[in-house]
Amino acid sequence: MRIVSGIQPTGNLHLGNYLGAIRNWVAMQDDVAAKGGQGLYFLADLHAISMPHIPADLAANTREMVAALVACGIDPARSILFNQAQVPAHAELQWLLSGTARMGWLSRMTQFKDKSGKNREGASIALFTYPVLQAADVLLYQATHVPVGEDQKQHLELARDIAQKFNTDFGGGSDVFTLPEPIIPPEAARIMSLRDGAAKMSKSDPSDMSRINLTDNADTIMAKVKKAKSDPEPLPSEPAGLAGRAEAKNLVGIYAAMAGISPAAVLSEFGGKGFGAFKPALAELLVAKLAPINARFADLRQDRAALDAILRSGAERARTLAAPTLTAAYEALGLVR
Repeated sequence: MRIVSGIQPTGNLHLGNYLGAIRNWVAMQDDVAAKGGQGLYFLADLHAISMPHIPADLAANTREMVAALVACGIDPARSILFNQAQVPAHAELQWLLSGTARMGWLSRMTQFKDKSGKNREGASIALFTYPVLQAADVLLYQATHVPVGEDQKQHLELARDIAQKFNTDFGGGSDVFTLPEPIIPPEAARIMSLRDGAAKMSKSDPSDMSRINLTDNADTIMAKVKKAKSDPEPLPSEPAGLAGRAEAKNLVGIYAAMAGISPAAVLSEFGGKGFGAFKPALAELLVAKLAPINARFADLRQDRAALDAILRSGAERARTLAAPTLTAAYEALGLVR
């Protein structure tokens, strides 16, 4: 079993990132190790340049993301943690796969339509071919499984289509690439804004009060939860009673996710109570759970040499794993090196 997953180094990690993705990576790391498998987790810095960006910010955010992942529980000794830019084979394999990928396939990718908006002619080529690089990311390591959310299912299907066509056209009777299977994370928490229960928690929201950042101290977390949007009604005794109460549902969902219990269990304890009682309990829970992560993150992010060492070590291991597949792809295409 070999799992490969990536995350863009966007900086300003918040509770939504942690509960929606990073915590699942940590759980998978333990599960894969127990099964004698291997996990590769990478910072998708090559993907990041498909959109306008500030180079200095990208470099800083890449290191900050490494610090956050390690603080949250990713162990560089048990998993391979690296950034794409230090493994040129990602970009090489993307080009080799570009002869197999089809314009029609890429044109149907909904993420390109969403990110390019109305100005598709002004979008970068990298944004259009982004899914081919994603295919290279996983096929390069002969990934057996890839964790995917709803927004990435289409891209994994494309990776499988590319791999299957390449194997058929150039495999000569044997498979060059493994067709990866999806892993659907166990109920990845969908965390909404503290100011609007209908909008996802996001670093792009201009209001810092809309999110709990992993860098927030205890006082800040307490203040943000206290001012989080709610409603005047007491909490219901059952989840069905949260219908039409987006903010209440979000706060209950955050408590459930952090405590590792169901929303029903939360409501069995707090049903009938108002937010004056529930918010302090939620804030205390968040502080208790995030304090160790916050402290570790604060220490790590200041040690640039240590972060660079983690990336270099991970990239060296990744390059070693990638080399046989890249060589096989070159040979299958008849390219002399």
